Amino acid sequence: MERNDRKGWLYLLPAILFLGFFLVYPLVDVFIYSFEEGYHSASQTYTGVGLYNYSYVLRDPYFLQALKNTVLLVLITVPLSTGLALFISLGLSSLKKLRGLYQTVYFLPYVTNTLAVGLVFMILFKPTPYSDGLVNLFIGIFGGDAVDFINGPYWAKMFVLCFYVVWIVLPFKILILTSALASVNPAYYNAAKLDGASRSRVFARITLPLISPTVFYLIITGFIGAFKAYSDAVALFGVDLNAAGMNTIVGYVYDMLYGNSGGYPSYASAAAILLFAVVLTVTCVNLLISKKHVHY
Repeated sequence: MERNDRKGWLYLLPAILFLGFFLVYPLVDVFIYSFEEGYHSASQTYTGVGLYNYSYVLRDPYFLQALKNTVLLVLITVPLSTGLALFISLGLSSLKKLRGLYQTVYFLPYVTNTLAVGLVFMILFKPTPYSDGLVNLFIGIFGGDAVDFINGPYWAKMFVLCFYVVWIVLPFKILILTSALASVNPAYYNAAKLDGASRSRVFARITLPLISPTVFYLIITGFIGAFKAYSDAVALFGVDLNAAGMNTIVGYVYDMLYGNSGGYPSYASAAAILLFAVVLTVTCVNLLISKKHVHY
């Protein structure tokens, strides 16, 4: 038995070394950096150890704006994309003909390059010297005023960003939920049909509880993915997200490292640790909620 244990650990050794070097070590290093005050990148020296970096980040208006944008993005896109994906998946599951074709069509945006999708959204929403954009064309048809969704008011830019994120993540969620719905035993539906249960009752009492682990998985990964959003905003508003007022926490970390205000790894590390703490807290809360509402 002891020999088999050693053999098992030997097989696990490459994975342990890989995870330790590329995951655990950077996390520990970032945690240490976040407490080093007055860190100088060139000489790799610092003046002291304390909580100043966290204090600076929490008072930085750019970080507070990035935090606001990220939280709004999470609260809007995760429930909306999950609900839409569930609604569309239910519709696809009820189809008998051309189901595979429709699933492929819905999955296409997921395999499309993020920046390419961003360019399409800019064509749809950004005014040009020749027109106010395709979306504003439809708004004008119904008597509304044109809105600059890319360089205009904050609510318009947040609307486009949320729309973009939902569009990007929706295909993956549809694919996962469609597979989950297909795995439900038809015997439950046949029994409910014999009892004369309504569609809404079948969904609430049979379908949703049986696919609740999948829905919970998508919510957890959705929260984590939305908190890490950055390329989505860049695709729509360019690299200077602070000027556009649409930066995210990950974008703030990047700017502190490499942007115009870069060269401050201690501030970037503090912001990264704060993001880690927020994501960990949200995940733990979801895990506690899942104990009552997820049926394994």
